[in-house]
Amino acid sequence: MGSGLIASIQRFSLHDGPGIRTTVFFKGCQLKCPWCHNPETIARKAELIFYPQKCIGCGACLEVCPAGAHKLSPDGQHEIDRDLCTGCFKCCDECFSGALQIVGQSRSVQDVLREVMQDELFYSNSHGGVTLSGGEPLLQAEFAAELLKECRSLGLRTAIESNLALPWSVIEKVLPFTDLFMVDIKHFDAKKHRDLTGVDNRLVLENIQKLDDSPVELIVRTTLVAGLTDSPGNIRQTAEFLKELKSLKYYELLTYHPLGLDKCIALGKIEASEKFSAPDSQEIQRLLGIASLAARPVFLDGKGIAENELRSEN
Repeated sequence: MGSGLIASIQRFSLHDGPGIRTTVFFKGCQLKCPWCHNPETIARKAELIFYPQKCIGCGACLEVCPAGAHKLSPDGQHEIDRDLCTGCFKCCDECFSGALQIVGQSRSVQDVLREVMQDELFYSNSHGGVTLSGGEPLLQAEFAAELLKECRSLGLRTAIESNLALPWSVIEKVLPFTDLFMVDIKHFDAKKHRDLTGVDNRLVLENIQKLDDSPVELIVRTTLVAGLTDSPGNIRQTAEFLKELKSLKYYELLTYHPLGLDKCIALGKIEASEKFSAPDSQEIQRLLGIASLAARPVFLDGKGIAENELRSEN
């Protein structure tokens, strides 16, 4: 079996599919959503992440860095010249406070499985399982397929969070071993989708329709970012498209949160993240009503919305 580049593994996850799950975050994504909640998973290589609040100013990283990328300012602040950093990660080995860490490690299927199976009891009791996320896990489709196949052989329910902006031949590699696909439609308008993410949405919509003809379940989600994805027209078009799907469990709206900004700062990519916001609560209620046009249950941030709470937009 080969290896995959994994950003992190999150145990006891409650928002990446039904029940209690372990989420395996893959490194690498072909989309460039400016509001990304997981910017540490975008680059297709290992990266250095620095948490200044954990730094004790011991200077150990300065001593081992062969490129001189680390320095302490006169007032004792730790600074990193990322143009000098060669990615040897010797500094991480010496940083016992955890301020310097590697994001992205090569891990085997069996290595990931060992961690996943530590919570096997929780999966069976909650109807949970394992979820592959990212980044975009299907950029490492062969490894993802191997991992899912092994999970299935152990009786685990499997799910993938994907942007589906890939050829169908890639998706087919994991399809036999996947129970549930959770798919984001960033924006229904093709041009706006391309402007926001750098990628057209044609494949996304085509692949959703093809998945609807396969024996998997679907959850479709849209992240609400004020001024970018929260227009009533966007949600309406998406809901009308979803109305025709047979395998859709529900349509979920996700409220934008700024966690990605802190991660961008820790990665030294402050310029990669602007300040975004979520729509106000009144507008979110309106959009939930429009989302109900999909004729499926509507969720907001992992919670189902009762029909009597939806403002009708029919």
